[in-house]
Amino acid sequence: MKYIVVLGDGMADWKIDSLGGKTCLEEADTPTLNKLAPRSEVGLCKTVPDGMKPGSDVANMSVLGFNPKDYYTGRSPLEAVSMGIELCDTDVTLRCNLVTLSEEENYADSTMVDYSAGEITTEEAAELIAYLKKHLDNEKFTLYPGISYRHCLVVKDGVTGHELTPPHDISDRKITDYLPKGELGNVYLEMMKRSAELLKNHPVNIKRIAEGKYPANSIWLWGEGTKPALSPFEKERGLKGGIISAVDLVKGIGMLAGMKIIDVEGTTGNYDTNFKGKAEAAARALIGGLDFVYIHMEAPDECGHHGDFVHKIYSIEQIDKIVIPTLMDKLQAYGESFTMLVTPDHPTPCACKTHVSEPVPYLIYLSKKNLGNGAARYTEDEAAKTKQYVADGHKLIERLLSVK
Repeated sequence: MKYIVVLGDGMADWKIDSLGGKTCLEEADTPTLNKLAPRSEVGLCKTVPDGMKPGSDVANMSVLGFNPKDYYTGRSPLEAVSMGIELCDTDVTLRCNLVTLSEEENYADSTMVDYSAGEITTEEAAELIAYLKKHLDNEKFTLYPGISYRHCLVVKDGVTGHELTPPHDISDRKITDYLPKGELGNVYLEMMKRSAELLKNHPVNIKRIAEGKYPANSIWLWGEGTKPALSPFEKERGLKGGIISAVDLVKGIGMLAGMKIIDVEGTTGNYDTNFKGKAEAAARALIGGLDFVYIHMEAPDECGHHGDFVHKIYSIEQIDKIVIPTLMDKLQAYGESFTMLVTPDHPTPCACKTHVSEPVPYLIYLSKKNLGNGAARYTEDEAAKTKQYVADGHKLIERLLSVK
């Protein structure tokens, strides 16, 4: 038996007036999921424990079977692990976004125009981070370049407990009330202000503005944490597992759990990603010896953060029409039985452009047996109608692994 998780990050949504009161899942053309749902266990799952923020870190950890209340130490260190950064036990790491702020005389009066600096390219970002390193790095603080707008700051002998706001939570808002607070809050704020001064007239930004693109005109620090430790996935579940994702956060969770990281050319973390390549790579890995593959697709989440329901629907349709059929066809051709979980990690409603803690709809399909529990489609409402509910998200994987 092979096990697959198809994770559509942020795929769940609220009902959208301009879609006639439908969610993106309800509006999307999903013939594959429509066919699977009546033969699957469909229900709702609470992936974010009470009292914890609905980040992709907490939620993906939960779906992978790790109780965030036991294992979670912060978002940034998970990304740092994936980036190959060697951390000491006394290090604190922070996510460092390149963002676009409105240009105001007083930094604190700026508005968060775009948390991703217009999805800046990795090459452009690397040039900007290298420039900032020359001016901001010292014995205590070190910047590390990552992918697109996602980077890392390591603080030697640091402290946690700061009030730091994810930039995607404050899209289109003034940053005044969301600036860093805590022991090093003023230091972090000064770094952010200094970055704005340095980046304002950088050639990369001058070129981007000339091309009609958002400039990366500031860094934004958030997501602090300390070096984490996860139990090996194979030891916990008795399965050889792999991770496919464009996102350092999810790769980092997999690396800490001793899972194989499977890189796929053309993965972008957005709706232009290589959907087919991810599915084909997952099938090869399963046929080649892995027992479990977690295919993470960031695209619906990114679209949700931008309030872009058109491309969110498109992303859902690509998962339905490309990812799931490709996996099923290749495993069936090989003669392999499989169980598949389709789920978001959390909702990212287009209306609010950020994550919420509401339960998500899940679907568990077993290739050799009908598990149907009354759902006609895979949607939020249909999942609620079944009355099937998993209250502890980290136990959802047990349902996936236990169906026979």
